[in-house]
Amino acid sequence: MNILVSGASGIVGYGVLKSLGAMGFNLFSSTIYEFSAAQNFSNHFIQAIPTNDPNYLDWLIGVFEKHKIDIAFPGIDADVYFWNENRAIIEARGVKLVLNQASLIELCKDKWKFYQSLNSIGSSCCINSSLENDFHKLVDKFGLPFLLKPRQGFGSKGIVKVSSEQDYVPYRSIMGIELMAQEYIGTDKEEYTIAAFGDGKGNSSNIFSMKRTLASEGYTQTAFVVDNDFFMNSISELSKFFKPIGPTNYQFRIKDGGLKLLEINPRISSSSSIRSKFGYNEASMSIDYYLNGVLPEQPITTKGKAIRYAEDIIFEE
Repeated sequence: MNILVSGASGIVGYGVLKSLGAMGFNLFSSTIYEFSAAQNFSNHFIQAIPTNDPNYLDWLIGVFEKHKIDIAFPGIDADVYFWNENRAIIEARGVKLVLNQASLIELCKDKWKFYQSLNSIGSSCCINSSLENDFHKLVDKFGLPFLLKPRQGFGSKGIVKVSSEQDYVPYRSIMGIELMAQEYIGTDKEEYTIAAFGDGKGNSSNIFSMKRTLASEGYTQTAFVVDNDFFMNSISELSKFFKPIGPTNYQFRIKDGGLKLLEINPRISSSSSIRSKFGYNEASMSIDYYLNGVLPEQPITTKGKAIRYAEDIIFEE
């Protein structure tokens, strides 16, 4: 089986490659970077052109056809969005794409629209948000500190913690257009990342939960496996409404003993390689589901903690 992972120089991409590496698949990695750690985790390396290049679709289809790719994982959000918009054209060539529900992918592109959708069902997980640009009205609504978040973005990149009017002034002109304001919930030490596998009909199974701390780049730095029970009702509610398909990532914090949803990532998340070490291999689950239509059963997993660290990879000449 020939499998391609795009954006493979990033933590999601090579996380998928590492999760599949010991399973005997023929792995192809692609990235725009000439030198990448992905080369160490795949059988074949392909240097990509940028997703926003006008020739990207033709290039991508050419890669799929040349290498007879059976199934492909998007490793960066830009590819998730582009592949979703062009999935009919791509899949007509016989390639299966590991993509979530099209409507959920589109909704998650804009955090404000996602908030409006979640708020419309009166979900207890919803975090108060606003496009208001008057600092004093925002303080009346949220208190201090509150957050400014990019409407479009991923991870924790671009998030600003506002503790005073001085913090806020540089961003006032783009409030509502590029940024949204949001209540500051919980603490950095009380954040949870939950993986669940959706069937597209409103059900999610195969849940795996971790408490985490973040690196400055926004990905999981340390993780502790926790019980799923506390998250089951919220995942069930969200699944019934959004109807995710395949691997889906939910991020929560806690307020007054209840869960508050930071965001949904409608894809395999940056913690996938950590999860696979505990026996939860969502990349492998995706192959069985997208190629064979087999929904995965809850795997037997272990408990423990994980720590990420920098590693050297040497390519000898």
